[in-house]
Amino acid sequence: MSNRDPKIRIGRINYTNVWPIYYYFPNLMQSAEVDIIEQVPTSLNQAMAAGTIDMGPISSFSYGQYFEDYMLFPDLSVSSYGEVNSILLFHDKPLREIVNGRIKLPTTSASSVNLLKIILEKFYNGKPTYAYANPNLDVMMEDADAALLIGDDAIKESWRNKSYMITDLGQEWAKWTGKWMTFAVWAIRKDTIRKHPELVADIFEAFKKSKVQAHQEPQHMIAEAQATVGGTSEYWHHYFHTLCYDFGAEQWEGLAAYYQYCYELGFLPKPVTIGLWEDNKVARVTE
Repeated sequence: MSNRDPKIRIGRINYTNVWPIYYYFPNLMQSAEVDIIEQVPTSLNQAMAAGTIDMGPISSFSYGQYFEDYMLFPDLSVSSYGEVNSILLFHDKPLREIVNGRIKLPTTSASSVNLLKIILEKFYNGKPTYAYANPNLDVMMEDADAALLIGDDAIKESWRNKSYMITDLGQEWAKWTGKWMTFAVWAIRKDTIRKHPELVADIFEAFKKSKVQAHQEPQHMIAEAQATVGGTSEYWHHYFHTLCYDFGAEQWEGLAAYYQYCYELGFLPKPVTIGLWEDNKVARVTE
């Protein structure tokens, strides 16, 4: 879907974790008024903030940075309660022994990087040193005690790994908080809602229908994931069904806790209010 002069430019994270919401979307939203732009999460975050993309999934952390400019679609997210399977910390010693160590972070993530900092600094009272690197585990671990990978990079390394311990950040968050973690949210710029309210509503409905269809008919999506990334059909069935693509009260509660920790640790400059899109109105769910 690539159009010369779209009214709305929609971002898409180029990882498999968003596939259920996008897989059937092009067929459900056949419109010359929308265009899909695929990038890594950090690039989408920057494009949304700059206004070169109008809506789409962004890192939850990025919403916390720019929440006054955005609204969030209800019912759409990438969340987990417990294991997420694609946001993984690789380390060669038990986690408690490396909380003051050297940690390599990927340049592709915002939510996951700050989630790791919450876990290490807030929950384990650690004071690690961080450095950013391209997502190549062997290179990252040459001079580090642990390395964080996300998305398909994390998945493939979890298959290949024979030497490192692995901590799933979704599991770790749930262990300490008992709450859901939302890694990506579907945001819309407020100026886009004002300009194209009916088109925004149509896009929302198409995303929801794609999510439902992918859940009911996952076989084509799973086969494409195998062909694109590798792995077995059993792995992908488990992966897509472990992740949650809803965004309701339980996810809002977990996300509010994440934002509160980010604010307390100084990662965000002010408390975050979650604003939900609904018939062009904002429903405040956290204060």
